[in-house]
Amino acid sequence: MNVIFAAPILSENAARVITSAVRLDGVRLGVITQDPAEKLRDAVAQHWRVEDILNVDQLAWAVENVAARLGGVDVLFAAYEQLQVPIAMMRERFGIGGMGVEAAKNFRDKARMKDLFAEAGLPCARHARVAGDEDARTFAEQNGFPLVYKPTEGAGARSTFRVDNAEQLRDALRVAPPPAMLEEHILGEEHSFEGVCVDGKLVWHSLTQYSPTPLEVVRNQWIQWCIVLPREIDDPRYDDIRAAAARALEVLGMRTGLCHLEWFRRRDGSIAISEVAARPPGAQIMDLTSFAHDFDFDAAWVRLMILGTFDPPERKWSMGIAFLRGQGEGRVKAIHCVEDAAREVGSLVVASKLPSIGQTPMGGYEGEGYIIVRDRETAVVERALQTIINTIRVELG
Repeated sequence: MNVIFAAPILSENAARVITSAVRLDGVRLGVITQDPAEKLRDAVAQHWRVEDILNVDQLAWAVENVAARLGGVDVLFAAYEQLQVPIAMMRERFGIGGMGVEAAKNFRDKARMKDLFAEAGLPCARHARVAGDEDARTFAEQNGFPLVYKPTEGAGARSTFRVDNAEQLRDALRVAPPPAMLEEHILGEEHSFEGVCVDGKLVWHSLTQYSPTPLEVVRNQWIQWCIVLPREIDDPRYDDIRAAAARALEVLGMRTGLCHLEWFRRRDGSIAISEVAARPPGAQIMDLTSFAHDFDFDAAWVRLMILGTFDPPERKWSMGIAFLRGQGEGRVKAIHCVEDAAREVGSLVVASKLPSIGQTPMGGYEGEGYIIVRDRETAVVERALQTIINTIRVELG
């Protein structure tokens, strides 16, 4: 089987995908990337470097040449959010199976996505695509504040703003000009839902809870963000999101693949789907899922994309991650009270990456480091995360 994997750079995540792919029996792997071949850790059948992997002409040129050298291509895939539509275009151009352009656009264009949800009666935030300032003002007048302003093709809360009044809306329009999307700001708990589909059927799922919401973390640099994966993913309290997620994936057109769906539990108990991506989740959720089931979720996703198979694992553990964010201005100056936290929760820690002295903060919600904990009981994990973020302090200066 001839397979092509595309990635902008040969990052740690991309390296995992490549390693898993080359280990599959009978797979000949070609890699398209902006990085030179010298950065590859594993021997691959073909490597093709481009200047800009998001340039459709360059991507087509690379796919054509790698396919010719491999003797054809059976599977073409990518994990990077911004590549999903270009990759779908290449599949259609070269007659490769997998998600097509229209379905990829359903996942990529968040305004189009929510229009489809509304037509299908799926719960989601009130929203509107805004082409200019006048559209934005009209939506705000009709729906009131607070609102969320975001790109129609965003990812990872980039250029996403909570706007509480007309002045903040004007600022958002100036910083990230339309086209964009405005939607109601939902008050409640934010979660994610990771689901695997095979031949159009949802065959496996996982759940997380964010504490607090990513948008709140972005707005407050001092907050140390946490994610919890409860062990009790089949609890009846999640019946509503399981049903809604399965329907959402059907509406958007997922046949075989992995989704990362973000959703809210409103204060009145109802749910609202925020958005869905047809790719692996970020924020270390792949690692958390691997630890929760004692299996390699990255390798399982690669098998899914290449072979179209997935063996649902048993959920053995509750997991949690605390992201360590620097407080103050400048580079990482000191890390305080790590030993104190270790005395309290050290037996629960399964992985960690502490910030380095002199490290430059990235400014995102994932901060400069993290600590991952696990236990059979979700409540124990939740308490451990609170101990970590209330004890450890990363000082900038």
